[in-house]
Amino acid sequence: MSGKFFLDTNILVYTFDATAPAKQQIARELVSTALNLQQGIISYQVVQEFLNVATCKFSPSLTLADTNIYLDKVLTPLCELFPCMSYYSKALGISDRWGFSLYDSLIITASLEAGCETLYTEDLQHGQIIQSLTIIDPFQAQPGNGVLAY
Repeated sequence: MSGKFFLDTNILVYTFDATAPAKQQIARELVSTALNLQQGIISYQVVQEFLNVATCKFSPSLTLADTNIYLDKVLTPLCELFPCMSYYSKALGISDRWGFSLYDSLIITASLEAGCETLYTEDLQHGQIIQSLTIIDPFQAQPGNGVLAY
């Protein structure tokens, strides 16, 4: 894996999903690579979305203590992008041009602003290129095809 990459919230959520072991393994490998190689990035939006899902939608929910540990050990080291008013304007432009929702457009904007080459998400079209950013659904990609290097 070369170059900076962005992890969408769903990748982090799958690291906890024992009901989907294949996705869980891929997600854990991506997060581990992000932390170990210091090439993976998330934004404040991903932090907010993950904290909401972990404390309100996981079954069982993470305890606040466990959530705080994950925040310190995973989310904080990966989070490099914070709110900036210009992001909203750029995201609206992406939404208008490509037809994405505002939240997806904010993720794309954050990825582009961080200089990422790849956005890992299952929420957008696998293989689509937006400006200099390639969208990869890691659960569709296969090891050895050049998309993911494990």
